[in-house]
Amino acid sequence: MSKNIENRDRLIVALDVPTSKQAIELVDLLGERVSFYKIGLELFMSGEYFELLDQLSARGKKIFVDLKFFDVPATVGRAVAQLNGKGVTFATVHGNDSIMRAAADNKGDVQILAVTVLTSLDRGDLDDLGFKCDVAELVLSRARRAVELGCDGVVASGQEASAMREKLGDSFMVVTPGIRPVDNDDDQKRVVTAEQAFTNGADYIVVGRPIRDAQDPRAAAEALQAEINAVFS
Repeated sequence: MSKNIENRDRLIVALDVPTSKQAIELVDLLGERVSFYKIGLELFMSGEYFELLDQLSARGKKIFVDLKFFDVPATVGRAVAQLNGKGVTFATVHGNDSIMRAAADNKGDVQILAVTVLTSLDRGDLDDLGFKCDVAELVLSRARRAVELGCDGVVASGQEASAMREKLGDSFMVVTPGIRPVDNDDDQKRVVTAEQAFTNGADYIVVGRPIRDAQDPRAAAEALQAEINAVFS
């Protein structure tokens, strides 16, 4: 897989807001500082999802469809196929081998990212879900299967990125959410800084609240872009 990634594209901003109008206001505020946006379930439930997707595409933005497809494999395959030709760069899938394979088989011009373990989960949460293994072990297992099944990459915490690179190489994308300052008091548990994520092997980071809720979102985005440039200079 070719990874000719421009530094400015490595920052993906999560549009975690309730309406398309608020999303576009944030996009316009950030301007050329951000070229890549993630749109997820909150906006999907607003009923304005594909209108927003078209608006982002018209502005020349890259788009990450984060709907974590999880259903009967044939249904997932057909849903992924619906994204072809819509200017979508990434889409997420969750689930077992047959679900990931169905997404990969129908991806067309979309790159499929398999979710490993949500960054809001820790060891205790895995126990609740019935997974009797270490978080890092589960992430590595799911990443290995995703790559073997034809997915283009994974969504994983930066805490596990270095182990994936060591064991699985550099032929797949690692997209890392849960980017936070060192002091963190929200629902994200397995977090890292932007510099740590890239040093550990991430190709992209996803940042939502630290930009959206900043006193000056533009300055927050500029600071992250400067940090990215410093890592890759």
